[in-house]
This record gives sequence, C-alpha cells and structure tokens, in this order.
Amino acid sequence: MKILLVSPRTPDTFWSFKHVLPFISKRAAHPPLGLLTVAGMLPREWECRLVDLAVRKLRDEDLQWADHVLLSAMLVQRESVVEIAGRCREAGKPVIAGGPLFMLESQQEFPDIDTFVLGEAEELIDSLVADMQAGRVRPLYQAEGFPDITRTSMPCWDLIALDDYASMSVQSSRGCPFHCEFCDIVELNGRVPRLKTPQQLVAELDGLLSHGWRGTTFIVDDNFVGSRKKVKELLHAIIRWRSDTGEKMIFLT
Repeated sequence: MKILLVSPRTPDTFWSFKHVLPFISKRAAHPPLGLLTVAGMLPREWECRLVDLAVRKLRDEDLQWADHVLLSAMLVQRESVVEIAGRCREAGKPVIAGGPLFMLESQQEFPDIDTFVLGEAEELIDSLVADMQAGRVRPLYQAEGFPDITRTSMPCWDLIALDDYASMSVQSSRGCPFHCEFCDIVELNGRVPRLKTPQQLVAELDGLLSHGWRGTTFIVDDNFVGSRKKVKELLHAIIRWRSDTGEKMIFLT
C-alpha cells in the first residue's frame, strides 16, 4: 500500500511565523507531529511519503503515486483542506481525514473527502488498516473514548527533513483538567490527563538524536502540568537523560 500523508498549509497568521523563518534559514516552525505519529502506526511493509505544505508544494506526481491520501488538519487550515481534497477528487485518489477540523465542523462541509476518522488514532487504526487492506474503507470511523497513549507509536522522523524546521515536537500527555471558555481541548481530548511513560518520551528523544537532531524540542501537551506528580517523574527522567547523553537539548512548551 502506498500512503501519502499531507499536512495542509497554514495561512499567514502569527502562528505561521512566515516572515520570521527566513532569518534562521528554516521553512517551518514545527513538524506535523500527528501525521508522523499515525505513520508509525501503519504496517511496516506499507510505503509512506509525507508532504508538508509549509515546506513544499503538493505535486501531481505525489497524488499519482498514492493509493490513499491521509489528511490531518486544524480549524485554521480549512481553506487548504478544501483545495487538497478537490485535487485528490480530480486525481481519483481516496482521502481519509482526521484531526480537530473534522471533529468540530460538519462532515457535509467537505464533500470531496471520502472517509472521516473522528477521535484519536490509537483506538481506530487497527480497524481502519484492516478495511484498507480489504478494500472496503467505511465513510466514518469514530472513537468511543480516550485511548491509553502508552500504546502510541514512535513518530516516523525519517519522513521529513529535520533541518527544514525551527524545532522538533514530542508529546508526553493529552487532556486537561481545566475547562476554559476559550479552549476546545476538553471537547477534543477530555478532562483527565493521559500520560506516556517517562521511558516512552525518553525513547522519542533518543529517536530524535539518532536522526541527527540537536536543536530545540517543543513539548506539545494540552497542559504540561496537568498532572503535577506525573510531570515531576518525567522531568527527573529528562534530567537523567541529559546527564547520561551529555546532550544540551533545549525544551519549551
């Protein structure tokens, strides 16, 4: 199976950092961590490619190569999603889409998308992969709860050129105990923080090192201190990791 993972374009807002990145010779601020993580959950014998529209254009050859297009998006990327899905429809390539955009808007708004995956991938990926292999992908896959993220796969860092990005990203938890009126995290990821083990996160940092990354790493949690006891365990593990490796990697969140 040939899988093309596509990260849509982010419009020219503060968070695109479009006008700042040339000063540090980078193409994008952060990699598409969700798609890199989903790629790690797919069968090893499948061939995957990733196109991040913050880094390069989506070519006709990319679409012609693919059996399926996997698309993940946030609300701000809506316009780019419509454009990508239209191109896929013209090329006759089925689109499987997930992410916050499709959980918060009506699926009827995206007529060119064939399949919607609503919820976190860990609960749904096995049935989706089985249906893709059988050639009977359903229009909708919807999670019933919030999965244990100790099952989450290592991101596939080899699908991107790390030097294109100002920082790398890792995730140690999902969910937030607070319900602020300006935030949709509780609706998306729940009120109970779910954490990876410290060993998991350290393994991801080792993975970044093995791919040559020595720069800043962004911890993309919904609330990094949502569980104070657990985050202290994680911080002690990171301290030991820095001591053991001698690395001076800078972290931010």
